[in-house]
Amino acid sequence: MLWIMRFSGFFSAAMVMIVLSPSLQSFHPAEAIRSSHGGDSDSKSYLRLPTSAAEKFTFRRAPVFRNAGDCRASRLGESSVCDPSLVHVAITLDLEYLRGSIAAVHSVLQHSKCPESVFFHFLVSETSLESVVRSTFPELKFKVYYFDPERVRNLISSSVRQALEQPLNYARNYLADLLEACVNRVIYLDSDLVVVDDISKLWSTELGKKTIGAPEYCHANFTKYFTEHFWSRPAFSGVFSGRNPCYFNTGVMVIDLARWRRLGYTRRIERWMEIQKTSASRIYELGSLPPFLLVFAGQVAPIEHRWNQHGLGGDNVRGSCRDLHAGPVSLLHWSGSGKPWLRLDSKQPCPLDSLWAPFDLYGH
Repeated sequence: MLWIMRFSGFFSAAMVMIVLSPSLQSFHPAEAIRSSHGGDSDSKSYLRLPTSAAEKFTFRRAPVFRNAGDCRASRLGESSVCDPSLVHVAITLDLEYLRGSIAAVHSVLQHSKCPESVFFHFLVSETSLESVVRSTFPELKFKVYYFDPERVRNLISSSVRQALEQPLNYARNYLADLLEACVNRVIYLDSDLVVVDDISKLWSTELGKKTIGAPEYCHANFTKYFTEHFWSRPAFSGVFSGRNPCYFNTGVMVIDLARWRRLGYTRRIERWMEIQKTSASRIYELGSLPPFLLVFAGQVAPIEHRWNQHGLGGDNVRGSCRDLHAGPVSLLHWSGSGKPWLRLDSKQPCPLDSLWAPFDLYGH
């Protein structure tokens, strides 16, 4: 059970009390590209990354989490990605955000009733990070997928923040191509968040005839996500005709991959990126988000806001401290320029960064 209590004073603050049943301990054999199940039980409890990364990262081994007694048994073997009883979660791995990704995985496992039934799909542009996952989570079910940066490099436009221009930030557009055809649904998660509720609740979201589900924020000024040039051209702005578009954050999505493949949404997103590159004037400024809005805004299955308490990283320039939105919390998301691990290390954390810290496996 999760209780989040908020207090306000001179500084905003938050406290999370997490009470876990002993049965909520879990996970199992790893599956990864070009390798078999590995990780010997005698290996050290700390992992040091090879070569130049070794001096930057040292991760503690996570505890082993096991399924509760009433979890569904695997139907196709413990490591089969096609097992219909699995919950599929996709997340990117890169050196800059590796510490956040490891914390996100840890948080999912810690709060899952059936963590051995969660299968992680890691999207990478450098294959050396597979050993990091295996050593930190020796019994995790996972697979690593190489995303070629050249696939999108010529489609990416400059953004307000350099991190938004990285090719791996666009890998979510290609999940339907990268993941096995038997994987018909996936939860996509950004690397700068922690889950403080059972991920199976998010997995069970009813999408109806929609391709994606996400928390929507219809009070936000939707027009700001596109330029004046875009809104002045009916050939562009007409895409929203007959739709009631609302902003949604693409860092937390439930995706119907079978429907995505059938309707060719990857190509639709690419087409808007091509228009951005070839248009006389820019039609948007914010990296990978606007193409998603162009294709899906107004056609999103709504998910409770508790599943994306976003913006905790502050704005895209200053990274100022933010407070929680009103209401219950199932997922804390440090979207924006400020990241909790950097602020904690600099001894200048925001109050809510302390809620990320318990899931950090970085070892000093």
